[in-house]
Amino acid sequence: MITKIERRIKIKYRVRNKVSGTAARPRMSVFRSNKQIYVQVINDEEAKTLVAASSLGMEKCSKSEQAAKVGELIAKKALEAGITSVVFDRNGYLYHGRVKEVAEAARKAGLKF
Repeated sequence: MITKIERRIKIKYRVRNKVSGTAARPRMSVFRSNKQIYVQVINDEEAKTLVAASSLGMEKCSKSEQAAKVGELIAKKALEAGITSVVFDRNGYLYHGRVKEVAEAARKAGLKF
């Protein structure tokens, strides 16, 4: 029987075969744990993280509110670094809940997907 984590990893590899970040359009990868959410903007050609943000150290609020704040923060940092458009990598998670909140907040803050 396949576990939940194994299923997510299979989906992750399937998505990563199609999604790749370049210098012109880096990949925005989302990782969510039970308590926190982390986002990175990655250039896969050079294997470098260009911008990163997480919910560590944020004030107490609901997880979806934290995700929205992280989305706004990553968009702000990316725009300051000169990145206007990205490829979204949901990292094997469903596009729902906190992952969706991050994406929508980043779009509202000015990033193009």
